[in-house]
Amino acid sequence: MKRRGFIKLTSAGLGATLVAPVSVSAKNGNPPPVSDIYFTKESPGRWKDKVAGHLPNIAIEKTGGKITVKITTSHEMKGYEHYIIKHILLDKNYKFIDEHMFNPEKDKAAISTFTLDTYSGPIYALSLCNKHDLWLNSAAI
Repeated sequence: MKRRGFIKLTSAGLGATLVAPVSVSAKNGNPPPVSDIYFTKESPGRWKDKVAGHLPNIAIEKTGGKITVKITTSHEMKGYEHYIIKHILLDKNYKFIDEHMFNPEKDKAAISTFTLDTYSGPIYALSLCNKHDLWLNSAAI
């Protein structure tokens, strides 16, 4: 290959690597879906048969100025053998709000409750299983 052809090819490749990541992550200001890090109902990956027991369910109740978010994962709590480790609550920008850790020797169900003073918009719940990874669900407040 001639030197000029090599330089053109290298420049084009470099330009593509600089532009592509920006266009992928810029879509609606949200991070791109990454099914290898977390799973959803629509994208259960290798755990397609595990959605029902691992997807966190979100219930929202507004009373006065308080917002109560109740997260339930209908998953067995079988001691340290198989259990939900924790629930994590994220805001509309995927920023951490709070979390609840479970003790599989004491907790009979994976249920957590969070209280927010003021909030509006989407909210995200994560449920982490010790065998079947991290699951994400969302709801609107």
